[in-house]
Amino acid sequence: MGSAKQERVADEPSNSVTHALAPPVAVVTGASGWLGTNLVRELVATRERVRCLVHNADEAPLLELVSPKIEIVVGDVRDPVAADRLFDGVDAASVFHTAAVIHPTQRTREFFDVNVGGTETILDRARRAHTTRFVHVSSNSPFGANASRDDRFTEDAPSNPYMGYGLSKLEAEHLVERSHDRGDVETVIIRAPWFYGPFQPERQTQWFAAVRRGRFPLVGPGTQRRSMAFTANLVSGLLLAETATAAPGRAYWIADAEPYELAEILRQVRAALTAEGLEVSGGQPKLPAIAGEVAARLDGLLQSRGRYVQALHVLGELKDTIACDITRARTELGYDPQISLFEGMRASVRWCLERGLPI
Repeated sequence: MGSAKQERVADEPSNSVTHALAPPVAVVTGASGWLGTNLVRELVATRERVRCLVHNADEAPLLELVSPKIEIVVGDVRDPVAADRLFDGVDAASVFHTAAVIHPTQRTREFFDVNVGGTETILDRARRAHTTRFVHVSSNSPFGANASRDDRFTEDAPSNPYMGYGLSKLEAEHLVERSHDRGDVETVIIRAPWFYGPFQPERQTQWFAAVRRGRFPLVGPGTQRRSMAFTANLVSGLLLAETATAAPGRAYWIADAEPYELAEILRQVRAALTAEGLEVSGGQPKLPAIAGEVAARLDGLLQSRGRYVQALHVLGELKDTIACDITRARTELGYDPQISLFEGMRASVRWCLERGLPI
C-alpha cells in the first residue's frame, strides 16, 4: 500500500505471540468500502482466492482490476440469497465482516437493518460453511465517551452506546459473542475508532477541504483526545486477529500507538496538506463546548424520531474524549502500529491528489 514506511506494518509479529497459518481463502463483506478496499488489497498478496461482497454492480470493476484472485458477489448483506452466493463453494475460509452503515442517508432504521440484521445473516452463513474464523469490525460507539480526558477504554470497559449507531454495533457484538459461545464459529471482535487513509469516502475528502480552508471548527479547548487508526495499521490488526492463537472469543482495540488531542489532529492535517504542496488557510473557527452539547441533544432528539443528520452527529461528538488502550492487542496479537498521524494523513492527501479529487 505504498511507501516503505507503510510496509513495515506487515512485518512478522513478535516471537512471543503464536500464530496459525492463514487459510488460502478469505471472504470479505463491505469489500468496496473504505476499510474493505484496503483489506482486500493486502489479502490478495497472500491468498489463493478472495471472495468479496459488494453492494452495487458498479463497485465491482475497480476491485476486479486489483487481482484475478478476487471473486465478486453483488448483493446486500441483509439478503440471505446474496449471502448464500457469497459462501457458495467456500470451505475453511476466514471471514472479515467489515460491512456496516455509519452514516445512514436519513433514517436510523438503517443502523439496525444492516449492522444487526446483516451481521446475523453473515454469521449464519459462516457457520453453515464451516469457516475457520470470523473477524468482526466493531467501533468505539458502543462505549460512548471517556469519563475524563486522561481515561482510555480497555476491552473490559462497560458499554454505554452512543446514539443509534452505537446501540446497533453493540447488538452486533452480542450476536458475534453468542455465536462463538455456542461453538458456531470462532470469532474475534476488532474495535476500531475514527480511521483515515487511502480509498477514503467523499465525506473524508470534504473534511480535508474544510480544514484546508479554515472552515472546520475546533470545539471546546481542543485538548480532548481521540484515538485514530490509519487504515494500514487497522488492516494489520485484522490480519493478526485472523491467525493469533489467543484471539478466538476475544475483543481488541486497534488504533494508532497513542491518542491525539483534537487540536493536534487538525494541525497534522494542515501540515500534511502543506507538505503535499497545497496552500492552507491560517484560519481556525472555534466553538465553545456548549455548541457540541447542543448539537448532541438535537441529534438525540432527531434520532429518537428515527431521523439522522450527519453534520449534527459529528459536531456533537467533537466535544468528547474517545480514546482506547491497545495493550491487549500488542500483547496477544503482536500488534505494533508503525504509521504516524502525519505520515498517514499525508498518504491520504496524496491519494486524493493522484485521483484529481478536489480538496
